[in-house]
Amino acid sequence: MENREIFSTITAIPPVFVRLDGRAFHRLADCLGLQKPFDEFFHKAMVTACTSLVADSGLNPDLAFTFSDEISLYLTKLPFNGRVEKLDSVAASYTASSFTVALGGTTLVAFDARIIPATPEFAIEYLTNRQAEAWRNHINAYCQQALIEDGMDAKKAAEQLKGLQSKDLHEMMHVRGFNLATTPAWQRRGTLVYKKITEKEGFNPITNKTVIAERSAVTTETDLPLFTSPEGKEFLRMVLGGV
Repeated sequence: MENREIFSTITAIPPVFVRLDGRAFHRLADCLGLQKPFDEFFHKAMVTACTSLVADSGLNPDLAFTFSDEISLYLTKLPFNGRVEKLDSVAASYTASSFTVALGGTTLVAFDARIIPATPEFAIEYLTNRQAEAWRNHINAYCQQALIEDGMDAKKAAEQLKGLQSKDLHEMMHVRGFNLATTPAWQRRGTLVYKKITEKEGFNPITNKTVIAERSAVTTETDLPLFTSPEGKEFLRMVLGGV
């Protein structure tokens, strides 16, 4: 029967990104009564899911970048011999389970997943692009909520914002006395969860000498630099292993 499984033999070659998106999360926000346009409890649940994906999922991603209801995993080694169906299904199901637990286990959620082939150089471009999308999502979310608070329904608010440039959206909030640049960094630039190599001094009783051992620890960075800046590019190269 296995020879009737559609696409079961399609495999990916590392490195790849696995991008996960929450399904119908606007309804989830209403169900949970989340604060708009951003909710810190929701954000922390997404970060918890990312930490679990990096540390415990068995997928062994190098990092997870998240904003809104999106997570991007970067994998330089692939489990399941790189089988795309397995990567997608396990990543999506594990994320949904982890996120559900982080929310308190009272609401069912679903994620979809897709594979994006990468190279170490493309990884920098990809993460820079996703951070730029985090910024666009951020300013649109604040502006849409402002219009809703003015009495406009969500659909009409989205229509009014369609096609407006970033400077127009900034001006919309500025006249309301709100500076978008003062919002928390995780809202504007996303959050990165990654494996950080640290050195720790130890003692070898056999050689009776002090030794330096490397340890890998999962680290969360919520105050990211702008990836298009020299500082941000250098940070990404460090996280990606010196690309």
